[in-house]
Amino acid sequence: MKDALGIGFQELYERYAADVHRFAYWLSGDADTAKDITSETFVRAWMADSIVESGSIKAYLLTIARNLYLHELRRTRRRSAMPEDVAEAAPGIERRVAGQLAMDDVRKALQQLSEIDRTVLLLRADEGLSYDEIARTTGLSIAAAKVRMFRARARLSSLVPHIRMEQS
Repeated sequence: MKDALGIGFQELYERYAADVHRFAYWLSGDADTAKDITSETFVRAWMADSIVESGSIKAYLLTIARNLYLHELRRTRRRSAMPEDVAEAAPGIERRVAGQLAMDDVRKALQQLSEIDRTVLLLRADEGLSYDEIARTTGLSIAAAKVRMFRARARLSSLVPHIRMEQS
């Protein structure tokens, strides 16, 4: 796999692990699940015979992570609510507490979106992928990815009215 990627496993992991973990965390809403998905993503990428011909390594890794998440979702056949104690606020710092509460609202709202809408939104807003990369990663057309993005932003804004969604 090193020849196909052009880099060694350690460099691959160091370069992309934080992105994959963040994506898996936002997608699943669970820190332990995100760790498992991240680890398995890199094992599968490293063991694969070849990578997708077009697209970036990051998009390829995020595709693996999403597929692992979907597999786990199908396996358990249920969605668990995000624990209330996900965010721990530092005592005595009102601003930080308010920020943590706002992030909790966003996390809860994200879990109310459909998986595909959450995925498209996170790939664009959090990972900075182009609509073309999002389309390849999710199997949607570019137009469908744009429509999903628009609807996901609108739904998220209605669920958490105090946040401002930047259009890109």
